[in-house]
Amino acid sequence: MRALVADVVDASCVDGPGNRYVVFLQGCSFRCVTCHNPHTISPHPTPTSRWVEVDDLAADIARRAPFLSGVTVSGGEATLQWEAVRALFQALAADPATALLTRLVDSNGDADPEVWEALAPWMHGAMIDLKALDPVVHRELTGCSNGRVLCSIRQLTAMDRLTEVRLLIVPGVNDDAVQVAATARWLAALDPVPPVVVQGFRHEGTRPAARRYRPATTGLLEDVAARLVAGGLPASLVRIRGIVGAEPAPAAEVPVQAGA
Repeated sequence: MRALVADVVDASCVDGPGNRYVVFLQGCSFRCVTCHNPHTISPHPTPTSRWVEVDDLAADIARRAPFLSGVTVSGGEATLQWEAVRALFQALAADPATALLTRLVDSNGDADPEVWEALAPWMHGAMIDLKALDPVVHRELTGCSNGRVLCSIRQLTAMDRLTEVRLLIVPGVNDDAVQVAATARWLAALDPVPPVVVQGFRHEGTRPAARRYRPATTGLLEDVAARLVAGGLPASLVRIRGIVGAEPAPAAEVPVQAGA
């Protein structure tokens, strides 16, 4: 089993709790205008991507395991190569050197229920991006429907595998009071309510088309976070990540599930 890999970061503190080994897979089902890693969108091999054997990834992780808290598979969109993700997580779970590392999927949520069913026994959780609750706004930002994203969030909640929901705030697009309030109500109705991370759109790494959107300011992110709490989300579960000059908010702790 092999995976088409865009990049590997062997030490990251921003892709889940603790110090994590992160595998960025090539290929995404969305075409987000605001994508900060547009080189990972194409599902085909690129000059910067490479095919990597899953066993080789697992071996590299095992060598670094004493310095790691866990492993995150990101993208692109990790679930497009879900079979390779499952194979990697199975290998990590089977090796005593890596069995205690938490295994997370960083996803846009655009996956069929069968994919999460296949991954759930081997992953500790998934971090899901919700670009917009409004389907029209979501299509403007991603070129795709958010139907499967919302279904994924509900399914992962029921499976106790939803680590956090992340909201990328794009000024003038998905930050108005009506949208934020509706998003708060929808997320607050989940049981249990997941941690929610508010992040701001920025220009760094994006394509020229994204420059038509303004970067999010610290003040805007704080305002959105406050409105999410006013809309029904517990303040203890709403965090802002990526404020310039501030320490990054710690990601939610991921408990090891029995049998995972």
